[in-house]
Amino acid sequence: MSTRTFSRVAMIAAIYTVLTLCLAPISFGNFQIRISEALTMLPLIYQPSIIGVALGCFLSNLIGAMMGLNPTGLIDAVVGTMATLGAAYCTWKLKDLLVQKVPLAAMSMPVIWNFVFVGAELGYLMMPDNVLLGTVIFGGEVAVGEIVAVILGFFLNRVFVKTKIFEK
Repeated sequence: MSTRTFSRVAMIAAIYTVLTLCLAPISFGNFQIRISEALTMLPLIYQPSIIGVALGCFLSNLIGAMMGLNPTGLIDAVVGTMATLGAAYCTWKLKDLLVQKVPLAAMSMPVIWNFVFVGAELGYLMMPDNVLLGTVIFGGEVAVGEIVAVILGFFLNRVFVKTKIFEK
């Protein structure tokens, strides 16, 4: 990995972490609009961002748990990070599958992965007697916030493409 790529990955992780922690009241919990998740759209234009968003998610969830901002605790550092890593990778893999010039399949990946993983995590923690129902309820709530973040990220990518910030 070149120094430039390493620096960009670190920058992405840092931005994700700072955004998540500064907006902690809306970044954690069952109904969350994690604005930093807009960065999960970066793999559409920059493959190394997969590492950056996953690292940023891990740090956010870990630090948030240690500071008492993340009510799900340390389990979120593992489960949430797996969701973000999987979503970012699938976003990159599906980036060329377009519907009227919009990568809808790729854009749906963060919504689906977070619905399943974070929904199951919250279902397990908050409704241990009925994890499946909890997964559907909490996954749906998380998915709504994720849709907002993904749309924001799609338009943010347009700015990045115009400014050529991720070109060599």
